[in-house]
Amino acid sequence: MQPRLPGEMTIVTFVVLLSTVATCGLFSQGVIEAAGGEPWRFVVGTMAALLVASLQGRLMWQSARREITPGSRVVLGVIALVCFPLPLLLGVAWLSAMVAVSGMIAVTLPERWSVPLVGGAALLASAVAMLAGANGPQAVLLALSFPVAGLSAYTTVWLSLAVKELRDARAELARRAVGEERMRFARDLHDVLGHSLQAVALRAELAERLLTRDPERVAKELAEIQRMARGAVQEVRDVVRGYRVTSLRTELDGATAVLRAAGISCETPPLPDRLPRHVHETLGWVAREAVTNVLRHSGATRCSMTLRTDGADARLEIVNDGARRSEGAGSGLAGLRERLAAVGGRLQSGLIADGTFQVLATVPLAEAVAGQKEGR
Repeated sequence: MQPRLPGEMTIVTFVVLLSTVATCGLFSQGVIEAAGGEPWRFVVGTMAALLVASLQGRLMWQSARREITPGSRVVLGVIALVCFPLPLLLGVAWLSAMVAVSGMIAVTLPERWSVPLVGGAALLASAVAMLAGANGPQAVLLALSFPVAGLSAYTTVWLSLAVKELRDARAELARRAVGEERMRFARDLHDVLGHSLQAVALRAELAERLLTRDPERVAKELAEIQRMARGAVQEVRDVVRGYRVTSLRTELDGATAVLRAAGISCETPPLPDRLPRHVHETLGWVAREAVTNVLRHSGATRCSMTLRTDGADARLEIVNDGARRSEGAGSGLAGLRERLAAVGGRLQSGLIADGTFQVLATVPLAEAVAGQKEGR
């Protein structure tokens, strides 16, 4: 089970609270020391701490929501003007207050500016510390804490933004998955029902023509219509479940039988040995759609189907002699191109002579996505 990602407002609130707690920690030593001394020091220090905490919270909020504006830099300047004079005014207990500036530089300014500015602020803080009466080690440790604080603030905001982008990416992937499933369903339903219903219609027309002349043949055609209708129902169920697998041999045999029933001369081509499964499935869809288009959009009397392997590819060519118009191949060819593209194949279709229409599908024998077994 995947972990549940927090919402944007939860993330931003957490970032602001975390920065506020960190700021209180930076000012805590100075405030505690001032509480036992002169009242004005305590008042000034407390007001400075509250001001910096509120301004820092505002900057962290804007940064976590990608809402940094030119006015944010003014706020950063105010924080710096408050924090750097405090050690000179109130004593060395307030040295750590200057570290708050480093974090705000990192989250407010672009990287090309923030890195040198953090370094400059560290040197300035060391100088202020020495002027305030701190010793050398204190000044050095203070300078070293600046890049650490800047990196910590930057990482906190970066992680919050990364979680938000991850949430958005999950939502986008879910939307895409729904869209792709709808496209798959529409394409499969078109291919399945288009062929099956056309075949049923042809059988019904044949039975109607033979009704008075050959009742025995009519009974056979009606039985075949029932069988095909039941098969179509099962195919629709398989499409809905997403489990349907197309067999090239089954499709070629069925296509030949339907074409012959419609009075179109056709022979089932032999299958090469050991065709991979993805070739069987993809070319099976091609055979189904191409034959459906022959029945729907042509006045063909002859249809030839040729299947061969040519080097690294398998090629299925279907040609009929009854094309009525160049665009009569049907809208299902767009779905076939999608299927072929998914396995690295390609589709060519169009008039090759007066009244002769060709569909040529090419599929690589080496599957684009490894791991599937070979079909038989």
